[in-house]
Amino acid sequence: MIKSDSRYKIQPMERLFQILAVILAGVAAFFLWQDKTDAMFVSAVFGAVCFFLSYRFQVKERLNQREKEAREIVTTDVSDN
Repeated sequence: MIKSDSRYKIQPMERLFQILAVILAGVAAFFLWQDKTDAMFVSAVFGAVCFFLSYRFQVKERLNQREKEAREIVTTDVSDN
């Protein structure tokens, strides 16, 4: 998990994909226990996709915050001169 930053707020879509990833990992484990490998593979793949989508939302939000901070710095530098 990414270290906590007071400026970073978890987005609802990010949390949704994290929850879905955990649920689908549990479903995959259940299917593995039931020896249904095809269903296990499908649920594991969807779980991995959900995990990477949640990570994508994290990265996108952090990049947007950095871009916003950079614009604010440029604006303050221009207004100081």
